Amino acid sequence: MSRTKALTLYLVGTLGQILIVCIAVFVLRSFGLTVGYSTPVGWIAIAIGGISSALWGTVISIKYRNSSLKNVACDFFRVRQNPVSYLWLLAFIVLDFLPVAFGGTITVSAWYLTFIMFIKHIAFGGLEEIGWRYLFQPLLQERIHYIFATIITFVAWAAWHFLFFYLDETKADAIPFLLGLLINSFIFSALYVKTKNLWICAMTHSLINVLSQITSGGNRYLGIVTRVAIIILAVLLVARTNKQDNNS
Repeated sequence: MSRTKALTLYLVGTLGQILIVCIAVFVLRSFGLTVGYSTPVGWIAIAIGGISSALWGTVISIKYRNSSLKNVACDFFRVRQNPVSYLWLLAFIVLDFLPVAFGGTITVSAWYLTFIMFIKHIAFGGLEEIGWRYLFQPLLQERIHYIFATIITFVAWAAWHFLFFYLDETKADAIPFLLGLLINSFIFSALYVKTKNLWICAMTHSLINVLSQITSGGNRYLGIVTRVAIIILAVLLVARTNKQDNNS
């Protein structure tokens, strides 16, 4: 399978699957049916639409890389890593949520709920990384610069999210959400280039989702500085990693 065909099939499959589910949900809702988290039909629709990026990422990865489902699963749960990989993860997390330490709040009713939320977001978030960071962006980076590959991935990922939001009826402020998604695109992609590890991306994705739910507020001006710093750090980290890979 060629790179172009792999990219095309992934996008058509991922966006096409969730779009078809959205159309079906639209029809059901137009007849007055409730389709959301409160109904079995809603859960089925959310599951089918939400799994699209992971499903097509797995299928295309197996065909393009002559791999197997076992290899993809092993890559996803490859928890044992060089401690440096986890330090980079921590560095990006700290930068991302540093503004909360200055005027923000953290709301946690029970410590064990954060663990449950983490597991939930591995399934509802972390699995997305199989498609976007494990397959789609690396294929783009075979031909185009990291920054442009990240932006293209961000645009496609954003389109997927807004379709998903229609399914689960999430009310998101478009501009703040897109800004956060862009920053996450740089974080996840830089971590994948540096670590070559899918689990690191999935874990970071889940942690950011959890922290976003239990924190609010923060210093706005510091937030601007940290977001710029994240993008610069991501670009420099990728450039350094690519240079080291080319020299080895």
